[in-house]
Amino acid sequence: MTISELFTMMPSRMNAEAAAGMTKTIQWNITGDETGTWAFKIENGVGEMIPGGTEDPDIIFTVSAKNWLAIAEGRLDSMKAFMTGKLKVKGDMTIAIKLPQLFPEAIA
Repeated sequence: MTISELFTMMPSRMNAEAAAGMTKTIQWNITGDETGTWAFKIENGVGEMIPGGTEDPDIIFTVSAKNWLAIAEGRLDSMKAFMTGKLKVKGDMTIAIKLPQLFPEAIA
């Protein structure tokens, strides 16, 4: 799976119940083999991908393509990645904490 494929699948994998009443934008700055910026806008239980990112996201994850795919596929624990510096987070940490509820199943 590629980073592009992963992000394309995200809107259909989002738990709409967990996102109900939420208005937030999550951004990923992907480094390494598949460098790029992707944002995911959540508005009242509906998710939309924004390739290229957005100017003012609520939270930004900076991570290599390899590590983000491993996290999304359930092969790398996101907390372990954060604690070891493989995943950097800037912004509203409550969103990072809620991410497992928003996307309860591995993407792959």
